[in-house]
Amino acid sequence: MIVRTASKFKADFFIEKDGYEINGKSIIGVMTLAAEQGAELVLVMDGEDEQEALDALVGLFEDGFGEVV
Repeated sequence: MIVRTASKFKADFFIEKDGYEINGKSIIGVMTLAAEQGAELVLVMDGEDEQEALDALVGLFEDGFGEVV
């Protein structure tokens, strides 16, 4: 869902975890992060629609990716 959401925007998107940065629009990159629940991530956006992209991604995280607990 992260890659699908990020790919809707023109802004570049990177995720940082423990000093490691990956392209947030790459499914392989996102998978290699191995970010467990509760991990601290830094979302980095750069581009003309960066605020809209960031809002959409933060909403995705805050919504728990749509999972019902």
